[in-house]
This record gives sequence, structure tokens and C-alpha cells, in this order.
Amino acid sequence: MQTLTQRLANPTRFMELSARLLPWISGAAAILLAYGLYLAFFASPADYQQGETVRIMYIHVPCAWLSMMIYGLIALSSFGLLVFRHPLADVSAKAAAPLGAAFTFLALLTGSLWGKPMWGTYWVWDARLTSVLILFFLYLGLMALRSALEDEGAAAKLTAILALVGVTILPIIKFSVDWWNTLHQPSTDFTSTVDPSMRLPLLVMAVAFTLLFFAMHLKGMRNEILRRRVKALRTQAVAGRDRLAAQAANQGAAE
Repeated sequence: MQTLTQRLANPTRFMELSARLLPWISGAAAILLAYGLYLAFFASPADYQQGETVRIMYIHVPCAWLSMMIYGLIALSSFGLLVFRHPLADVSAKAAAPLGAAFTFLALLTGSLWGKPMWGTYWVWDARLTSVLILFFLYLGLMALRSALEDEGAAAKLTAILALVGVTILPIIKFSVDWWNTLHQPSTDFTSTVDPSMRLPLLVMAVAFTLLFFAMHLKGMRNEILRRRVKALRTQAVAGRDRLAAQAANQGAAE
């Protein structure tokens, strides 16, 4: 009997399952995002110290969380490619990279906007900010390396190796506020560090952004599978045409 992983490794089965899941995930993400935005910008109170700027937190924290989670997913997919040769591992890693870069950029942007009233500047070379910036460059590096290589097999392996080497940035980001003196506030854990009046909207936004990512990731994987299928069909068509042309030339020479 095939395991669930083996069944999902089949691109055809994955396409069938993702087609059923995608509308539900997208719908749930849209509903929770609308509800979360209402809670964040209309129902939750302003902070006694930060005022209305605290509302940036409801975008910044989910984006920061996803910037790390997505890279972890890429590293896990890269491990699956290099060790287990999972057919969908590279598809997953490739589809996740631009999404990770986008969420990391949003985390940096919203963090700068949030920090300006508190720090007096949009950017400081703080341990947390600098390590997240390195993570953003890692995402860009993964995409650039893949684009620079024409051989998709070689590109997949090299980007997988780079992703696994770069995974060391995740604990640095996580514990940077503990290891070094930093202006950045401690990590948000949705419990003791967040006021109860702000906890619900933050949690709803975190779940909404996570579902939004999974919806876009599934869509990206489906598009990549279709692209590879079209490329394979074109390659077969060109090979068949060349073979027929060679046969016709041989017959003409024989006559």
C-alpha cells in the first residue's frame, strides 16, 4: 500500500487534490483576511505608547513569521529533493521562493514604517533587521541562481544546496534579540507578550496570511507542473519532427 507521501509525489494526483483544496483554502483566507483587517484597523484599540502606528503590527508580524516559515519549507523541500528525490520537492521550492521574498520585503517595509516613530529613523543596523535583510538576499539569490542556469536539473540541485546552507539564518533571526543588544522588541508569541485586546486580531491575521500563502503556493506549484508538462511536450514534438525529417532525408538519399 502506498503511503500518503508516495501518493502525493505523483504530480497527477497532486493536481487533482490541489484543485479540490484550492477553492476552500482561498475562500477561508479571504474571509479571515477581511475579518482580521476589520479587527486590526477598526475594532482593536490604539496602543498607549505607540498610538495608531501599532496597527502596522497586524501586517508586520504575520509577514515576519511567514518570511521564516517559507524558508523553512524551501529547506525541507530541498532536503526532500537531494535525499529522497521527491518529484514535487523542487516544484515546491521553486514556487515558494518568490512568495518568501515578497513576504520578507513586506516584513522589512512594515518594520521600517513601524520603527520610525519609535527609533526616529526608518532603518538601523540592528541584529534582527540585518539578519532579516540577509534572508531577503538569500531569497533573491535562490531565484537568481535558478534563472542563471539553463539545465533545470543542475539548477534544482544547486539551489537546494544553497537553501540548506542558508537555513542557518533562521535561528539567528529567531534568537537575535536574545543573543545581542537590540532595539527590536522581543519575539511575539501571541500569549504573554500581546495584550488580550490585540491578541485576537493578530492571531486572525496570522492565520489569514498563512492560508493566503498556501493558496498562492498551491497555485504556483500547479502552474509550474503545467509549465514543465508543456515544455516536455514541446521537446517531444521537436524530437519527433527531427526524427521524421531525418527519415525523409534518408529515404531521399536511398532513392
